[in-house]
Amino acid sequence: MKTALVFWGWVLVCAARGQTLTLWPSDLCDVRQHTDSSVAVDAGRTVQVTAGTRYAWPGATVFFKAGEMDLAAYGPLRVTVSNAAARALTVNLSVKNRNQKEQSPGGSALVAPGAVGVIEANLRLSPWMLDRPLELVGMRGHPSAIEGGSFNVRKTAELHVFLNAPDAPARFAILKIEADKAPLALLKADTFLPFVDRFGQFRHDEWPGKIHDEAELQQAREREAVWLAANAAGPAADRNAWGGWTGGPQLKATGHFRTEKVDGLWWLVDPDGRLFFSHGVDCVRHGAETGIQYRENYFAWLPEKGSAFEPFYGKASWAPHGFYKDKNTFRTFNFAGANLLRKYGEAWFDEHVDLAHRRIRAWGLNTVANWSDDKVYLKRRTPYTVCLHTGGPRIEGSDGWWGKFPDPFAKEFIEGIQRRARDQQKPGTVNDPWCIGYFVDNELSWGKDDRALALSALLSPAAQPAKLAFRDWLQGRYATVEALNAAWGTDFAAWDAFLATTNKPSEKRCGADLEAFHSQVAEQYFRVIRDAVKAAAPDKLYLGCRIAWGAPSVYRAAAKYCDVVSVNIYQRQANKELPEGSEDKPMINGEFHFGALDRGLFHTGLVATKNQAERAACYVAFVESCLRHPRYVGTHWFQWRDQALTGRGDGENYQIGFLTITDQPYPELVEAARTIGATMYQTRFNARRRNGTAP
Repeated sequence: MKTALVFWGWVLVCAARGQTLTLWPSDLCDVRQHTDSSVAVDAGRTVQVTAGTRYAWPGATVFFKAGEMDLAAYGPLRVTVSNAAARALTVNLSVKNRNQKEQSPGGSALVAPGAVGVIEANLRLSPWMLDRPLELVGMRGHPSAIEGGSFNVRKTAELHVFLNAPDAPARFAILKIEADKAPLALLKADTFLPFVDRFGQFRHDEWPGKIHDEAELQQAREREAVWLAANAAGPAADRNAWGGWTGGPQLKATGHFRTEKVDGLWWLVDPDGRLFFSHGVDCVRHGAETGIQYRENYFAWLPEKGSAFEPFYGKASWAPHGFYKDKNTFRTFNFAGANLLRKYGEAWFDEHVDLAHRRIRAWGLNTVANWSDDKVYLKRRTPYTVCLHTGGPRIEGSDGWWGKFPDPFAKEFIEGIQRRARDQQKPGTVNDPWCIGYFVDNELSWGKDDRALALSALLSPAAQPAKLAFRDWLQGRYATVEALNAAWGTDFAAWDAFLATTNKPSEKRCGADLEAFHSQVAEQYFRVIRDAVKAAAPDKLYLGCRIAWGAPSVYRAAAKYCDVVSVNIYQRQANKELPEGSEDKPMINGEFHFGALDRGLFHTGLVATKNQAERAACYVAFVESCLRHPRYVGTHWFQWRDQALTGRGDGENYQIGFLTITDQPYPELVEAARTIGATMYQTRFNARRRNGTAP
């Protein structure tokens, strides 16, 4: 039975509740193993999975025997798993179309030893569907995504259930996979365009906090001003100017941030010698630019030339994926900036900067984190991190989500990071006590295993610096090319023939050498950057490269050279640890977020939640998992405000902000940050007893 409700030109079609489709165990699906994994299906149709450590995503794939299946009528998806390991495991899910490389629905569950957990995901990247096809481009999630976009639910092919770069072999089981039918909002394609209002919001729906006119913006401003005045000091009184813990032990004050292990727990220590946990947020800036060129009909309003809003037009070229990838430069508009002008008048930028620091303090945060505007953090009112990037040629034989891996043996790489580190003398971050340290690069393409970078060098042209370094390393290991041929089963006539080849050798014969040189590449990368940062800013922390994926050797190299090993974790709990054999170093989480589809955006981001309440609860749980981990000295939310409804350059259009596009704080998330922020030092300090590290 279906009920149709017509409202503002759209039709809501409600599917009958309680209709559940069992995908496993069933005759619809079969299962296969991933690399470095084994799979066995027992008599009860439970999938027993043994995962190794040599592949980044060991696990199993449940696939449809027919090739693909139309799951458009379904939304919530549940995968029930059990953990047979002796330690807690984060088991992940990714739902795919055939040969899909772009992002798709997924989720994760942290499962205790011997326990059963449920991975929850949503097959829909948007709660709406058009009543007929309409080409919409430049967005990861949009109402027609059910028929296209980065994931087509009508052509669901595979469900990947896996671990993310485990540091030890582990066993888990897939018990059941179910999908529930769910309501879907049908939008009329004939009246859909334009779908973006003058504030950058979705025109065809309503939700709490939606802005309809300038008067509502002013009312929101006045309400927040009252709230900020009452909560200016933040949720806890035991904090100093840096946000450090005055209720904890007094340690050595050096005038700069540093690290120290106290009673078995790693900490940051602020310039005054107080314990500091970096509770921060990325991308503190006024922009949320979106491409408008070739899509002008999406927008109900764009300003005329010469208007007060003209400065919010711009041009961009960054588009590593999606519609704008091959468009070179394209025209953009910043609705977030335009709304700041509407809300605060001509002094909007100064008000935005001042508010950023006041909000951070009041919300229980204490760090302006990566990719933030230097005009914000150089006010020196809140501790901050700085983002640097390497340059130079890439290893041509490599690939990855954000591009090829930088060649750390190249002269341009070495000189480039030295120059960029020295350049921080101009803004004064190298001697600034408010500066915690430097992140360098982000989410690099380390490859799928402990051999990937060596293979990438081998598959590159002869002049590739990394390939030349590989040859030199092999010459040190094998006196002659004949000795190399004997070990590898190759027939190189000379070392120049090794450089000339782009053929993949037998990994069975040369695997040990590939693993060893992969580690050499990783060590060269971190060593060169460490030396450059310390030469320019000896009192600042080298915070690493924000590892999102990488085999154990990458983490070992990072721990050898970084002051703090940074990772990005898009899970419900902090689940990354340094592998066995690593130096004892602290860690920091550079990115996490949760999103929902109940506030007018088309995509939840990388970790979906049902609504704002669950989003807030997940925030508290994630930060608490970092606080209770002996290595983590901080965690940073990605990001300050929601991405544009119509997407940034690569199409990301996620509901992941502390703020909306109209500069309104999400009250549930703010309260979550205040709740965990109020007690975070006591929570972490007391964790030493639970971890068995008290003296």
